[in-house]
Amino acid sequence: MATYQELSEAIQKGNAPKSKELTSALLAEKKPAGEILNKGLLDGMDKVGQRFKCNEIYIPEVLIAARAMNQSMEILKPELVKAGVKPIGKMLLGTVKGDLHDIGKNLVKMMAQGAGIEVIDLGIDVSGDKFVQGFKDNPDAKTVGMSALLTTTMTGMKEVIGKFEAEGMRGKVKIMVGGAPLTDQYAKEIGADGYAPDAASAAEKFKAFLRA
Repeated sequence: MATYQELSEAIQKGNAPKSKELTSALLAEKKPAGEILNKGLLDGMDKVGQRFKCNEIYIPEVLIAARAMNQSMEILKPELVKAGVKPIGKMLLGTVKGDLHDIGKNLVKMMAQGAGIEVIDLGIDVSGDKFVQGFKDNPDAKTVGMSALLTTTMTGMKEVIGKFEAEGMRGKVKIMVGGAPLTDQYAKEIGADGYAPDAASAAEKFKAFLRA
């Protein structure tokens, strides 16, 4: 018999073949898809996130774990749909205009997905108009994440917040910022709702925003 703990451990080790095998085995044993997701896959990614936060593991290990989770999700997704299991919420994510860095953004995306959040990834070099349009296209998204790695593109974050204000949408969405040159103080100055120093913290805050 396969167990949720074994699946969680396979995700933590980034063992994709094993995690797929265990996901299939748990489904064959008629375990609920929602429990396989929460007690197996998300539990594994949550532990990966905590270890990453404590500098016990690094970006390559997180990427390998996320790959294992995504491959298991392909098997699990049809069953989750059948069971009516929904993500805890939806968010928009992007690197601001002029900035072509995506490693930080992609890590946040993986951690957020690992926390059970549906992520609409707007990509890199995202203008304020594109963020606003993304929200218009996904009005059920309650939170927006913006990333910047360059001090020269940080100012773009304030412009995005200004665009949401100009469109009368600012009150409908929580905006969080992150990236190497940013600080909590800067986030407050530009009127963001939050700042995260790393991807694992970002996922936790997004989760809190969606549950609020």
